[in-house]
Amino acid sequence: MRFDIITVLPGLLESPFAHSILQRAQKKGLAEIYVHDLRDYSANKHKSVDDYPYGGGSGMVMQIEPFANCIEKLQSEREYDEIIFMTPDGVTLNQDIANGLSLKKNIIILAGHYKGIDQRIRDLYVTKEISIGDYVLSGGELPAAIVVDAVVRLLPGVLSDETSALSDSFQGELLDAPVYSRPADWRGHKVPDVLLSGNQSKIEQWRYEQSLKRTQERRPDLLE
Repeated sequence: MRFDIITVLPGLLESPFAHSILQRAQKKGLAEIYVHDLRDYSANKHKSVDDYPYGGGSGMVMQIEPFANCIEKLQSEREYDEIIFMTPDGVTLNQDIANGLSLKKNIIILAGHYKGIDQRIRDLYVTKEISIGDYVLSGGELPAAIVVDAVVRLLPGVLSDETSALSDSFQGELLDAPVYSRPADWRGHKVPDVLLSGNQSKIEQWRYEQSLKRTQERRPDLLE
C-alpha cells in the first residue's frame, strides 16, 4: 500500500514514519510512505505557496497551482484510489473509515496550512475529507500521520500478532476490555481471577462483559 503526503512542512513528518510499527511496515515492504514538499511545485521564484484571500479577511490561503501540479504529477505515474484532505470540517475519522482505507492501494493525503486551501482543490481533486476531531491544529501534518498509522497497522503482516488489530476498541462497536500483565499481584492490587483460570470460554465471556460495561459507561452513543 502506498501513501503520498503533500505538505509545506515535510520535516514535521520525518519522525512519525521512522519508528515502531510504521517503520517496520516499510522495511517489510508492506507500506510505502512518501512525503512531498509542496514548495517544489511552486512556479514562482520565491517558492511561495500561499496568497491573500479574495474578498479580504484574515490569514493566508494555500494556492491552487502548487497542489494541482503535485497531484497531477503523481496521477501521471499511477492511479489513486483516494485523494484525502485533512480538515476540521471533514467526516470524523473512525475505525470503519480506517478499515475501508486499508483495502485501498494508493492514497494521496493533502496537509493544509494557514487559513485553508483554495476551494477549487477540494472541488476538483479531493475525493474524501477527514477530520480527527472538533478542534483546529496548526496544520494537517499530524492528522495525516494519524490516518496513516490507523490504516497501516491493519494491513496483513504488519502486526506481529495477526489478531491484535481485530480486538482493538471500536472494531466490534465496543471499547476494548481492561488488560493486565505480570505480576499477578502488585501491592495488593490483583489481576481478576478469571484471567488466571485458563478457562478460555470464561475469559472471553468476561472480556465481552467488561467491554460492554466500559462502552456503556464511557461511550453509550456506540450502543445506540
